[in-house]
Amino acid sequence: MNFYKTEKYDKNFLKENMMGPNSMMILEELLNEVPLKSGMRVLDLGCGNGLTSVFLAKEYGVQVFALDLWISATDNYRRFLKNGVDDLIIPIHADAQDMPFAEEFFDAVVSVDAYHYVGNNDTFFPEKVRPLLKKDGIAAIAVPGMKYEVHENIPEEMKPYWEEEALAMWHSIEWWRPKFEKGLDNLRIWEMSCFSQAWKDWLGTDNPYAAEDRKMLRADGGRYMNLIGIIGKRSE
Repeated sequence: MNFYKTEKYDKNFLKENMMGPNSMMILEELLNEVPLKSGMRVLDLGCGNGLTSVFLAKEYGVQVFALDLWISATDNYRRFLKNGVDDLIIPIHADAQDMPFAEEFFDAVVSVDAYHYVGNNDTFFPEKVRPLLKKDGIAAIAVPGMKYEVHENIPEEMKPYWEEEALAMWHSIEWWRPKFEKGLDNLRIWEMSCFSQAWKDWLGTDNPYAAEDRKMLRADGGRYMNLIGIIGKRSE
């Protein structure tokens, strides 16, 4: 697909605020067939520096609750103010394990390149996320992953680049599917097409973490890693 929405944004702004593969591009593909409408309440779970929150506000006109544990609400508020969307985004500094929201409060929960830090288990979605969604509310999640499970047979060439802590969070589509099958209807899980370009954008930044990731992507050579998109509606 063509990422015409993402391409409208200032490239310097994106480079300065990326914390991994281009989250705006990932979000654009993730929401390609999701009917978000102005006035909806959307939780941006693990919003980082707020790129995805800005995208949600500008492109869909939704009310965004931008939650992150690592980035301060004040820093994100300044970015939202600078982008003219401070009236549509509420910045929140909080732990995803203890979110301060009412049940059935959100029309959608969105999470890009963050969900795997807290949701790589059998309990987080049914206990922490699903209750926040209205009936028929939408979950839209993108996580880094693997084309297949490699944990029992890690390729030798990748061992220098895959830290044990990170690898514990990266899984295949088949591994993720059971985490959502019971809680979401119309579940769709796929290998995202934006993998190469989203990573290329990140690797083109001056971020020191990107420099390390360049070595990892070269060693991978498109064989193991991918991006996984997950979409569904809250079941009854």
